[in-house]
Amino acid sequence: MAFESLFSHYDRLVLFDTETTGLQYSRDEIIEFAAVVVECRDGAAAVVQEYDELIALSPGGFVPPRIQQLTGISTQDLRERGLPKTRVARDIGELIRGNTLLLAYNAHFDLSFLYYFLLRDGDPMILKGKDKLDLLTVYKDRHPYPHRLCNAIEAYGLSGKVVNSHRAVDDVLATVAVMEQMEKERDDLSNYVNLFGYNPKYGIEGRPIGSVTYKPQPYNPEKPLYL
Repeated sequence: MAFESLFSHYDRLVLFDTETTGLQYSRDEIIEFAAVVVECRDGAAAVVQEYDELIALSPGGFVPPRIQQLTGISTQDLRERGLPKTRVARDIGELIRGNTLLLAYNAHFDLSFLYYFLLRDGDPMILKGKDKLDLLTVYKDRHPYPHRLCNAIEAYGLSGKVVNSHRAVDDVLATVAVMEQMEKERDDLSNYVNLFGYNPKYGIEGRPIGSVTYKPQPYNPEKPLYL
């Protein structure tokens, strides 16, 4: 069974990605949230739900030109099609209910934004007790620099099958495909749960997540981070 070691501990895997107005967790806003729910069905891992929504800006908010150029999401898009923040917060609570493992590529970034989003417009306590897996940490342990999602897509021969478009829905589907290749490469994903690597030159960006163990991770590790 695919991801047997993970499904032996969790009922569902929720891979997610965010697009934001900038890089400051406590100041900038999530403008798109996408997630894929993976469950074990008939002995096989299956995508059972996809979620992708634009999120309305706070009053007076706008999408900076460089973010619009990167994502293709405009301030007008969010005014016309963005869901209320409280609605998306409720949806996220439903997505990650129960015995769920949260996964993302560069999870510290997305989880930090998600925490502040829920702090302002939902209930951050829904994250309490949820284990977390950072697939960027896994990739950095196995492959030389560079380590962006686009590099992982190329390294695993996924070019043309998935895209790193800087739209949350595309990136989360690409992350699912990357994770599948990671498991085929080496069945040790469960060892990285709640273990995040960080660049020893720059340290941890922002506020550490309390339930996560952080370890310095060089560009070319000599052994897996969990050893």
